[in-house]
Amino acid sequence: MWQTPKTTESEKYYAEKENGIPFLRVQNLSPTGVLEFDDCKYINEETHNGMLKRSQVSAGDLLVKITGVGRMAVASVAPEGFEGNINQHVCVIKTGSKEISEKLAAFLNSDIGEKLASRRSTGGTRPALDFPALLSIPIIEDKRILQITDKVIAQKQKNEAEADKLLASIDDYLLKELGIKLPEPPENTLKNRMFIANFKSIESRLDPQFYLTYFTELENAIKSSPNKTLRLDTIFEINRGGSPRPIHNFLTEDESGYNWVKIGDTKDNDKYIFKTADKIIPEGARYSRKVEVGDFILSNSMSFGRPYIMQIEGYIHDGWLLFKPKFNDFNADYFHSILSSKLIYQLFKKATIGGVVENLNIDLVKKVSIPVPPIDKQKEIAKHITGIRQQAQQLKDKTTELLKKASEEIEEILLN
Repeated sequence: MWQTPKTTESEKYYAEKENGIPFLRVQNLSPTGVLEFDDCKYINEETHNGMLKRSQVSAGDLLVKITGVGRMAVASVAPEGFEGNINQHVCVIKTGSKEISEKLAAFLNSDIGEKLASRRSTGGTRPALDFPALLSIPIIEDKRILQITDKVIAQKQKNEAEADKLLASIDDYLLKELGIKLPEPPENTLKNRMFIANFKSIESRLDPQFYLTYFTELENAIKSSPNKTLRLDTIFEINRGGSPRPIHNFLTEDESGYNWVKIGDTKDNDKYIFKTADKIIPEGARYSRKVEVGDFILSNSMSFGRPYIMQIEGYIHDGWLLFKPKFNDFNADYFHSILSSKLIYQLFKKATIGGVVENLNIDLVKKVSIPVPPIDKQKEIAKHITGIRQQAQQLKDKTTELLKKASEEIEEILLN
């Protein structure tokens, strides 16, 4: 059985999206049969071709969830030209044909297929399908099942495209309301990649990215805003999370334990964190970092810069940076929006260290300045952006309704 590379050794195994191999997990599988890449991790080629060589995925392969709570045997098909890998909670089946994989996925994703899979699973807290149990599932083939699935996929893609367009408009609206015009990124030519920095201006950093003129132009664009600008460390108390070692000594199933928030407890499109999968006993929590309702946390590596607003109390993994608001004249939704913007994301790029896997440097993050309009303007901006997000969510909800209806149609075909 292959293993998931340790996130504590991320620089050894993982990579950024641009130069990495997709590392598929259960959350990347979809009941539509289409892989979802919004919350995808990436591994380096050495890990893909070495440690995880046995679990490589190619175009047309069938991928099936075999471990975990919730719906069992969720199945998806690797698209054309795909090359990737999987963790131990997903099984890859080499059917030899994309068409066969799609038919199998359509059946396994039906309610009847799920019931047949769940009946064969073992385990209590974390159900699992072993290979003999998975292969014993009887398959009913009917071309109408795939036709229904294809129709849902087409509508799903249309809804998602409209939702993405709405969400993409948030940045433009936010910048317009703040009176900020972003500089145009320079053309990627050898001449534009060359620049001179005065030695007196060089601080403790010697890497050229830190001194790119584009970052200076971004900072000047923020300063040109008619609103006052404040450094993040004047708005928030910023600290790094912590992890008890070894963590398994402090995990508990006792509901009286503290919530233990890990990077894997989030989703890309989520704004809040309400609950986590694990609890941690009080004796271990003292080694970590306490968080309260209303605190902000940002991932320190891999998907850095994504903010979440805590809706639970607990403790956070050392992969997080903790932002505690310092004052009351503060609209959480506004600050979530600005910290989620491409403007601040690009400035966070300046605040990174590391080569293969970038990590945020907490001292540099503290120096990042953001525009802070009056509280009434904060509320106005937040209300408008919340409206946009609600419209996008409504489109996603329509997709959920379509999936439910399609499942009912497929079940009727199978039963008759």
